[in-house]
Amino acid sequence: MNIKEVSEKYEIPADTLRYWERIGAIPPVQRSASGYRDYDEEDQQWVYWTNCMRKAGVSLERIVEYIDLFKAGDQTIPTRKALLKEQLAVIKEHLAEIQKMYDALDEKITHYEEHMLEYEGKLKIRKEETLK
Repeated sequence: MNIKEVSEKYEIPADTLRYWERIGAIPPVQRSASGYRDYDEEDQQWVYWTNCMRKAGVSLERIVEYIDLFKAGDQTIPTRKALLKEQLAVIKEHLAEIQKMYDALDEKITHYEEHMLEYEGKLKIRKEETLK
């Protein structure tokens, strides 16, 4: 699969794919005889994984660190697993923060009319006091 097809499939700009490969956020992609990138299934899995990690807020530096460890071989499995666990804990914290925001917005929407009437009443009183 060429870079345009991968770009469309994963909704990632081709320039981003090239950048990820250049900095090591995805392993080097095989090239066709004419020198064009030819993404096989494994390459696409790395693109998918890197994209998921980026969407989860994982820095490119951490992704590159993981890829470097992967390339170093099986002896790095414990370190890779530890890195993934660390990132999972970070994501869990973000998820808890997002859940709090969701709950706050849901509460506000559920009681919107009564909150707004109360708030507007306070604003009206303040306005009247300033006009005196």
